[in-house]
Amino acid sequence: VVSLCSALEIHRSSYRYWRKRRDTVNPARVRLCSEIRRAWNQSRGSAGARTLAEMLTQNGVPMSRYRAGRLMKYLNLSSCQPGKHQYKNARQEHTSLPNLLERQFAVPEPDRVWCGDITYLWAGNRWCYLAVVMDLFARRVIGWSLSAHADTALISSALR
Repeated sequence: VVSLCSALEIHRSSYRYWRKRRDTVNPARVRLCSEIRRAWNQSRGSAGARTLAEMLTQNGVPMSRYRAGRLMKYLNLSSCQPGKHQYKNARQEHTSLPNLLERQFAVPEPDRVWCGDITYLWAGNRWCYLAVVMDLFARRVIGWSLSAHADTALISSALR
């Protein structure tokens, strides 16, 4: 140890301190790490150091964003924002199905023109799809359906 410390130009006391410190477990640090991981999981991996520090401070665990960043690095956590939902955009109108409405939404009588849409919603712990059918004359919802998959069964049940 003496020859290695002198070759690396490190004091023996520094080596002994490092060696002793390496084996100790800091309970406060373990608690903070568990709080960081819990808050990060609660945000589904989207919270960064600033957000985590703010969340923990509001929950009664005072923490700066710098300390949150160091603990995130220690735990190999990184913030990843969910990407934009990729819709299938039509480049041109469908040739076999003409656009009869031509954005003229003033309808003369009820049950003449119906329109519909599908949107996705975060429900609990996963995405669900909502299909809605609406009468353009009355401007009211005729039918709706909620499903885990955007398929023809979703549309069929909304039309019933």
